[in-house]
Amino acid sequence: MEIRNIAIVAHVDHGKTTLTDALMQQTGMAAEGVSMDSDALEQERGITIYSKNTSVNYKDTKINIVDTPGHADFGSEVERVLRSIDSVLLVVDAQEGPMPQTKFVLKKSLDLGLKPIVVINKIDKPAARPDEAQEMVYELFLDLGANDEQLNFSIIYTIAKKGIAKKNLNDDSKNLSPLLDLIIEKVPVASSEEAGNKPFRVQPFNLAYDNFLGRLAISRVYEGKIAAGSQVIIKDNEGNTRTGKISKLFTFEGLQRKEVKTAATGDIIMTSGLPNIYIGETICENSEQEPLPAINIDKPTISLNFLINSSPFAGREGKFITNRQLKERLEKELEVNVGLKIDFSAVDHYKVYGRGEMHIAILLENMRRESYELQISQPQVIIKEIDGVKHEPFEEVTIIAPDDMTGVVIEKLSKRRGNMLEMKPEHGSAKIIFEIPTRGLLGYRNEFVVDTRGEGIIYTRVIGFKPYAGKIEKREVGSMISMATGKTLGFSLFNLQDRGNLYIPAATEVYEGMVIGDVAKGNDLTVNPTKGKQLTNMRASGADEAIRLTPPIELTLERGMGVMSDDEYLEITPKNIRLRKKYLSENERVRMKRKK
Repeated sequence: MEIRNIAIVAHVDHGKTTLTDALMQQTGMAAEGVSMDSDALEQERGITIYSKNTSVNYKDTKINIVDTPGHADFGSEVERVLRSIDSVLLVVDAQEGPMPQTKFVLKKSLDLGLKPIVVINKIDKPAARPDEAQEMVYELFLDLGANDEQLNFSIIYTIAKKGIAKKNLNDDSKNLSPLLDLIIEKVPVASSEEAGNKPFRVQPFNLAYDNFLGRLAISRVYEGKIAAGSQVIIKDNEGNTRTGKISKLFTFEGLQRKEVKTAATGDIIMTSGLPNIYIGETICENSEQEPLPAINIDKPTISLNFLINSSPFAGREGKFITNRQLKERLEKELEVNVGLKIDFSAVDHYKVYGRGEMHIAILLENMRRESYELQISQPQVIIKEIDGVKHEPFEEVTIIAPDDMTGVVIEKLSKRRGNMLEMKPEHGSAKIIFEIPTRGLLGYRNEFVVDTRGEGIIYTRVIGFKPYAGKIEKREVGSMISMATGKTLGFSLFNLQDRGNLYIPAATEVYEGMVIGDVAKGNDLTVNPTKGKQLTNMRASGADEAIRLTPPIELTLERGMGVMSDDEYLEITPKNIRLRKKYLSENERVRMKRKK
């Protein structure tokens, strides 16, 4: 059976996973309603977080498909996957056209010499403009320096939701056969007789973890035939060599992994038995073989401290609350999350380095659901020194917002050291592209939603390290801090809501030092949210005024990371997310301020 290896890449929400699901269902590899996005968080957020492998059989050909994330924080997943496949399906929304992440994944594909197949999806949208989208894709190929062969790309039109593909817009099609035929026609065969007769060489491009089998390496077989039980030589990127033994071998069949005895050149496999295997290393048969080219992984851009929960409410909701349990969980995360780096050297905290706020938020959300309790410090960007000059990570921000709201967006991003590169009209809105330090973006997303009344769209992608941009003044509000422990009362919150935005409703348990809202004037304010109305036995001449509370702003993980200041912790438990001061009592905070 011939093998073809492809990856499906696209911007967030352009239909990668829907298309993969439809391909599996039409080839009989998955039942109706079964999705690649099987993780609960992926289903809730409607995005792909982890790249996943599947395969479909069509006309005596096995097509290995890797579904990749579209969000910039998980870009390191895409980069590794592209090294292991022979072509990409570049999915583009027929209405939106190419977006920032489309540019990111396409550039990586072109740099590796891959020849993409362009899939114009969602052609049934009322505002779809497939011809314009196609022209925009062509312009993007030119901008990214595609060679003549890459510019001669194939195009197919799809409605992934309905499982329909067409070579021409006017064709009458009822399934995805035209797309599958195009894949067989255009994607190179993964195996060749010459490569198949050589000693085996295999390279992992992703990791997985199994409670019984330990670390699993998802790899591509570049040469030869590999068998379960083989003694292997592992060569790392520094030229060091070690030995190991493959205990079990799996291939992918639909969404299931299938145990096999041997795997041939070109196939994508999963191996167990190599506990310290890492991405980009070469698994080979003998020590004379050359290692395969290394796979580079994008470096982290932000860092923050993970600590055990030390608040007065610690241990009420979580099962895992000790330092040892937190360390074990983070060590386990390192087994599979290669975009993450952790420094375990400190005694009272663990320094975690990640690719962005969302990358860290997904880890924290998973830990909450597993019943962990912890607290985190304010995220900080990673500053590097290059040739004696301070450098920091920069991001390209693309914003689509209604025309009458662009003024406030431009003003705020300019204050945060953003540099506007481009502004052009787009379907009754304006499309603005900024270059801005990652520091300037931390905490901006929540403001953006308010400023554009929920009508704006914001996309970001890391573009690398550039010279330090100087001081950024972001925080224009102070913290409203509880001075008492107890339950909040509507009467006191009614009087406090004029001072700023509250994070909690009435009848919420609070403790001294907990941040219950922000203060519009910019200074921290210590208040008593548990104070009730003074009652007397005198009859009042007028009726009491009805208390109307403004709905509080809900603290989510991303919002909490965005609004917290450097003297605060975000307390994360299975049921609650609270903001608190590092020093809970007013006296302690004053004393620590004097020491500074």
